[in-house]
Amino acid sequence: MAEEKVILVNEKDEQIGLMPKMEAHEKALLHRAFSVFVFNDKNQLMLQQRALTKYHTPGLWTNTCCSHQREGESNIAAGKRRLMEEMGFVTELEEKTSFIYKAPFENGLTEHEFDHIMVGYYNDEPNINKDEVEAWKWMSLDEVKVDIELHPELYTAWFKIIFEKFYEFIKH
Repeated sequence: MAEEKVILVNEKDEQIGLMPKMEAHEKALLHRAFSVFVFNDKNQLMLQQRALTKYHTPGLWTNTCCSHQREGESNIAAGKRRLMEEMGFVTELEEKTSFIYKAPFENGLTEHEFDHIMVGYYNDEPNINKDEVEAWKWMSLDEVKVDIELHPELYTAWFKIIFEKFYEFIKH
Protein backbone atom coordinates (compact mmCIF):
# COMPACT_ATOMS: atom_id res chain seq x y z
CA MET A 1 0.00 0.00 0.00
CA ALA A 2 1.32 3.44 -0.94
CA GLU A 3 2.17 5.81 1.89
CA GLU A 4 -0.59 8.27 2.68
CA LYS A 5 -0.01 11.78 1.38
CA VAL A 6 -0.68 14.97 3.30
CA ILE A 7 -1.91 18.24 1.83
CA LEU A 8 0.77 20.90 1.93
CA VAL A 9 -0.72 24.35 2.58
CA ASN A 10 0.33 27.96 2.98
CA GLU A 11 -0.51 30.04 6.05
CA LYS A 12 -3.96 30.79 4.55
CA ASP A 13 -4.74 27.02 4.38
CA GLU A 14 -4.57 27.08 0.57
CA GLN A 15 -3.32 23.83 -0.94
CA ILE A 16 0.13 24.14 -2.51
CA GLY A 17 0.95 20.46 -3.05
CA LEU A 18 0.91 16.88 -1.83
CA MET A 19 3.70 14.95 -0.12
CA PRO A 20 4.11 11.56 1.53
CA LYS A 21 3.28 11.95 5.23
CA MET A 22 6.68 10.84 6.55
CA GLU A 23 8.58 13.16 4.21
CA ALA A 24 6.45 16.15 5.28
CA HIS A 25 7.22 15.35 8.92
CA GLU A 26 10.94 14.90 8.18
CA LYS A 27 11.08 18.27 6.37
CA ALA A 28 8.77 20.03 8.88
CA LEU A 29 6.57 21.37 6.07
CA LEU A 30 3.22 22.99 6.87
CA HIS A 31 0.32 20.63 6.10
CA ARG A 32 -3.39 20.35 6.83
CA ALA A 33 -4.58 18.34 9.82
CA PHE A 34 -7.50 18.07 12.24
CA SER A 35 -8.20 17.36 15.89
CA VAL A 36 -11.57 15.95 17.01
CA PHE A 37 -12.95 16.46 20.53
CA VAL A 38 -15.96 14.28 21.46
CA PHE A 39 -17.99 15.02 24.59
CA ASN A 40 -20.73 13.09 26.38
CA ASP A 41 -23.87 14.39 28.13
CA LYS A 42 -21.90 14.72 31.38
CA ASN A 43 -19.64 17.26 29.62
CA GLN A 44 -16.70 14.84 29.75
CA LEU A 45 -14.13 14.63 26.96
CA MET A 46 -13.26 11.26 25.42
CA LEU A 47 -9.48 10.98 25.45
CA GLN A 48 -7.43 8.40 23.63
CA GLN A 49 -4.04 7.02 24.49
CA ARG A 50 -2.05 6.66 21.28
CA ALA A 51 -1.00 3.11 20.39
CA LEU A 52 2.44 2.11 21.62
CA THR A 53 3.44 1.34 18.01
CA LYS A 54 2.82 4.88 16.64
CA TYR A 55 5.83 6.46 14.87
CA HIS A 56 5.70 9.52 17.13
CA THR A 57 4.29 10.22 20.59
CA PRO A 58 3.40 6.55 21.26
CA GLY A 59 1.47 5.97 24.48
CA LEU A 60 0.67 9.64 25.06
CA TRP A 61 -2.85 10.85 25.86
CA THR A 62 -4.59 13.19 23.46
CA ASN A 63 -7.97 14.31 22.13
CA THR A 64 -10.51 11.80 20.79
CA CYS A 65 -8.82 11.48 17.41
CA CYS A 66 -6.67 13.40 14.97
CA SER A 67 -5.14 12.90 11.56
CA HIS A 68 -4.74 14.43 8.12
CA GLN A 69 -7.31 15.23 5.45
CA ARG A 70 -7.01 13.51 2.08
CA GLU A 71 -7.00 15.47 -1.16
CA GLY A 72 -10.53 16.58 -2.01
CA GLU A 73 -11.90 15.57 1.43
CA SER A 74 -13.67 18.15 3.59
CA ASN A 75 -12.51 18.69 7.17
CA ILE A 76 -15.76 17.23 8.54
CA ALA A 77 -15.63 14.17 6.25
CA ALA A 78 -12.02 13.56 7.27
CA GLY A 79 -12.90 13.87 10.96
CA LYS A 80 -15.75 11.39 10.63
CA ARG A 81 -13.60 8.95 8.62
CA ARG A 82 -10.82 8.97 11.16
CA LEU A 83 -13.20 8.78 14.12
CA MET A 84 -14.54 5.52 12.64
CA GLU A 85 -11.03 4.20 11.81
CA GLU A 86 -9.58 4.94 15.26
CA MET A 87 -12.50 4.88 17.70
CA GLY A 88 -15.09 2.74 15.88
CA PHE A 89 -17.98 5.20 15.79
CA VAL A 90 -19.20 8.26 13.89
CA THR A 91 -21.04 11.31 15.16
CA GLU A 92 -21.89 14.74 13.82
CA LEU A 93 -18.98 17.17 14.00
CA GLU A 94 -18.81 20.95 14.00
CA GLU A 95 -15.67 22.88 13.08
CA LYS A 96 -14.82 25.41 15.81
CA THR A 97 -11.51 27.07 14.86
CA SER A 98 -8.09 26.42 13.34
CA PHE A 99 -4.50 27.34 14.12
CA ILE A 100 -0.91 26.67 13.05
CA TYR A 101 1.58 24.96 15.33
CA LYS A 102 5.04 23.44 15.08
CA ALA A 103 6.24 20.72 17.44
CA PRO A 104 9.56 18.86 17.00
CA PHE A 105 9.84 15.31 18.37
CA GLU A 106 12.77 13.42 19.85
CA ASN A 107 12.89 11.09 16.84
CA GLY A 108 13.77 13.96 14.46
CA LEU A 109 10.28 14.35 13.00
CA THR A 110 8.32 17.59 13.29
CA GLU A 111 4.59 18.25 13.25
CA HIS A 112 4.00 21.56 11.44
CA GLU A 113 0.27 21.66 10.98
CA PHE A 114 -2.63 23.87 10.04
CA ASP A 115 -4.93 22.15 12.53
CA HIS A 116 -8.74 22.31 12.29
CA ILE A 117 -10.50 21.75 15.63
CA MET A 118 -13.85 19.92 15.52
CA VAL A 119 -16.28 19.05 18.30
CA GLY A 120 -18.91 16.29 18.47
CA TYR A 121 -21.10 14.47 21.01
CA TYR A 122 -21.41 10.75 21.80
CA ASN A 123 -22.50 8.81 24.89
CA ASP A 124 -21.58 5.19 24.22
CA GLU A 125 -18.32 3.29 24.49
CA PRO A 126 -16.01 3.39 21.49
CA ASN A 127 -14.86 0.24 19.69
CA ILE A 128 -11.17 1.16 19.52
CA ASN A 129 -8.78 0.05 16.80
CA LYS A 130 -5.84 -1.39 18.78
CA ASP A 131 -3.45 -0.57 15.88
CA GLU A 132 -4.18 3.12 16.52
CA VAL A 133 -5.38 3.39 20.12
CA GLU A 134 -3.98 1.81 23.27
CA ALA A 135 -6.78 2.91 25.63
CA TRP A 136 -9.49 5.54 26.15
CA LYS A 137 -11.27 7.31 29.00
CA TRP A 138 -13.76 10.07 29.78
CA MET A 139 -12.47 13.08 31.75
CA SER A 140 -13.97 16.45 32.61
CA LEU A 141 -12.11 19.45 31.18
CA ASP A 142 -11.23 20.51 34.73
CA GLU A 143 -9.69 17.09 35.41
CA VAL A 144 -7.72 17.26 32.15
CA LYS A 145 -6.47 20.76 32.97
CA VAL A 146 -5.19 19.66 36.39
CA ASP A 147 -3.62 16.47 35.01
CA ILE A 148 -1.79 18.38 32.25
CA GLU A 149 -0.36 20.71 34.91
CA LEU A 150 0.76 17.76 37.06
CA HIS A 151 1.90 15.42 34.26
CA PRO A 152 2.54 17.36 31.01
CA GLU A 153 4.81 14.56 29.75
CA LEU A 154 1.76 12.25 29.45
CA TYR A 155 0.06 14.40 26.75
CA THR A 156 0.73 15.19 23.08
CA ALA A 157 2.12 18.59 22.13
CA TRP A 158 -0.89 19.59 20.00
CA PHE A 159 -3.35 18.61 22.73
CA LYS A 160 -1.54 20.81 25.25
CA ILE A 161 -1.47 23.72 22.78
CA ILE A 162 -5.18 23.39 21.99
CA PHE A 163 -6.01 23.07 25.67
CA GLU A 164 -3.99 26.17 26.58
CA LYS A 165 -4.81 28.48 23.66
CA PHE A 166 -8.20 27.33 22.36
CA TYR A 167 -9.98 26.20 25.50
CA GLU A 168 -12.94 28.52 24.82
CA PHE A 169 -13.59 26.76 21.50
CA ILE A 170 -13.78 23.26 22.98
CA LYS A 171 -15.61 23.95 26.24
CA HIS A 172 -19.40 24.11 26.14
